[in-house]
Amino acid sequence: MASVFSYVQVQNERDRFEQDLDVRAELLAESLQESVRELLRTNSPAKLQRLVNRFGNRDKLLGIIVYDSLGVEVAASPGLSPNMPVASTYVLEVLARDQKVSSFVLDGGRRKHVYVAPLYVEGKRAGALLVLHDALFIEARLEGIWQTNFVRVLMHSLLIILVTVVVVRLSITGPIAQVAKWMRGLRTGKPSQPVALPRGDILGPLAVEVTLLAKSLAVARATAEEEARLRVEAGSLWTAERLKEHVRLELGGKNLFLVSNREPYMHVRQSGSIECIVPAGGLVTALDPILQACGGVWIAHGSGDADLEMSDSKGRLSVPPEDPRYTLKRISITKEEEEGYYYGFSNEGIWPLCHITHTRPLFRLTDWVSYQKVNEKFAEAILEEIRDETEPLVLVQDYHFALLPLLIKSKRPDARVAIFWHIPWPNPEVFGICPWKQEILLGLLGADLIGFHIQFHCNNFLETVDRFLESKINWDQFTVERKGGVTAVKPFPISVAFPALKSGTEPDVTPEAARNTVQSRMGESPKYLAVGVDRIDYTKGIIERFKAVERFLEKYPEYVGEFTFVELGAPSRTHIKRYHDLMAEVEETVEKTNWRFRHKDWKPIIFLKAHHGHKTINPFYKVAHLCMVTSLHDGMNLVAKEFVAARDDEDGVLVLSQFTGASRELQDAIIVNPYDVEEMAEAIHTALTMPPKERNERMHRMREVIRDRNVYRWAGNIISTLSRLSLPKQTGDEAPEQP
Repeated sequence: MASVFSYVQVQNERDRFEQDLDVRAELLAESLQESVRELLRTNSPAKLQRLVNRFGNRDKLLGIIVYDSLGVEVAASPGLSPNMPVASTYVLEVLARDQKVSSFVLDGGRRKHVYVAPLYVEGKRAGALLVLHDALFIEARLEGIWQTNFVRVLMHSLLIILVTVVVVRLSITGPIAQVAKWMRGLRTGKPSQPVALPRGDILGPLAVEVTLLAKSLAVARATAEEEARLRVEAGSLWTAERLKEHVRLELGGKNLFLVSNREPYMHVRQSGSIECIVPAGGLVTALDPILQACGGVWIAHGSGDADLEMSDSKGRLSVPPEDPRYTLKRISITKEEEEGYYYGFSNEGIWPLCHITHTRPLFRLTDWVSYQKVNEKFAEAILEEIRDETEPLVLVQDYHFALLPLLIKSKRPDARVAIFWHIPWPNPEVFGICPWKQEILLGLLGADLIGFHIQFHCNNFLETVDRFLESKINWDQFTVERKGGVTAVKPFPISVAFPALKSGTEPDVTPEAARNTVQSRMGESPKYLAVGVDRIDYTKGIIERFKAVERFLEKYPEYVGEFTFVELGAPSRTHIKRYHDLMAEVEETVEKTNWRFRHKDWKPIIFLKAHHGHKTINPFYKVAHLCMVTSLHDGMNLVAKEFVAARDDEDGVLVLSQFTGASRELQDAIIVNPYDVEEMAEAIHTALTMPPKERNERMHRMREVIRDRNVYRWAGNIISTLSRLSLPKQTGDEAPEQP
């Protein structure tokens, strides 16, 4: 490129010099013509010679020659050949054509510029005037330009080489050496800190992929080591890899299709950009590791305001964004449908109906119509996804889709459909309140398998079916047979992914780092810390928990100024008046308690209202002296299990409501009646005064339970049970019953 530009520059300079020389010759000739014509008219050759001599010593001017009308030289500058062939040719041409001539010629190996103009005396051609310039300086100037540009290019090249070497050293070879050192540590089983490359570094994308690869290798190594240890101990631990292999064997390489209302990843606009967040809730916490382990398609309501922009034309995208493992298909529903199906029938009707917390359920016909429409819309999307699948396995999640199993089975009898009901199932008397109880039961019985958290809820469901539908119930096998269809009803206690199964290459958060994080969020550092993590819901017993804290400080005033309870609360369903009022009641209770006991900068309750991610919650789990889970009624409550799983120091105390499904498994927690404020206040005191040895023993036993009954085992049991069920043969003349 430098050579091309130099060539263009040289050509431009050549044209400029030649044009300048031509103009100079023309100006000189014009200035001499008047005097020369007068001397020719008067026939004064001596004077003409003196004139020529006077103008023949200019810069770059070789000389001037005057010719008569016959082309004979009359006067010439000293040193010019009288009979110059070049000059004679041009003079004769000018006299013949009566036009001036300007040209560059080679004469004696030198480049010269010749300018010849005709001379007139009284209107008649009297001769010609020749001006001769030396053009050798042009080549010298052009050669200087080439030399200057060559030196400039050489200096630029050296500078570019130097900068390139520095850039490569800082941006490529240095980071590569760091990555190599890091990967060598991974290979030898001694991982160091992940490589932190400068922002915008050209190896940034590579570093991300290497980090993800390193995480996968670390997880595989940890899993293999754990499996090897368990083989020695004759144990059997469920891991992500084991679940993946289990699904492969059970399904023969088929996809797993999971359906839920809430999506695992949501795209929202924040601060002028689109960000991907993980919505709050136990369902996402439990199910995302399963899909990451075995792959498949997750079909959910796309509720983020930027969801459609980040999906393809069919609402599909690969997730997680940083390390895609499965496909998320987003279903779009209108605001009116969401208002009726989700906020109305699901959360003002079924939710309070199943959670016996003395909140009156509301059932409206318009909500029921929206509920049916959305279930049908999801059914169409699922049928489209499984169109090319043989005997697909579909896992439907929760009370939002009670009609979905029958809608799927009516079109695809070969599909294996399971629905897991994440909330409690009430007794028949309570469920009988629902005006469309039979339609809901028929929709659920379209599934091949219905799962609940505990056996008690299974019993309630079978009793409800027995009360309101004509069917054959096998109480020994816990199945319902109706019009040729058989539905199994079984308990599957859901859990979480134990930390040892999902750790990556990053070192675990140290207790000191966790304490610093918690202190920065709280603004203070109490001697005793209790934590609660909830969606703001009237079933979670948050108000009762705060009253227990207030009563505890009344009974044990020595803890005033030393004990702080932190509530990490995520606002939920604020469109519903009951939830809106609950939020105001929670904030009022916090303010009242803090006003009563506040001492200097200390306050007993800190309410952090926001959607908190796991990175925010885990430090609180790790440093809290106790965690309070005081649900008034809950199918399972995974917060209790998350707290236990996070305590790798085997310390801390769990205060757990007897009305949660988790209380059946975590019996080493302090089990309380959340309606009994006195009992909960005493439980707080018991937790804070419990001997360290007892705390460690209790936490160790609970961690063993969660380690053994983790979420991978939960998924493996459901998939095994569903895949091994015998599907009834379709005769072709039986139409599935519609709700």
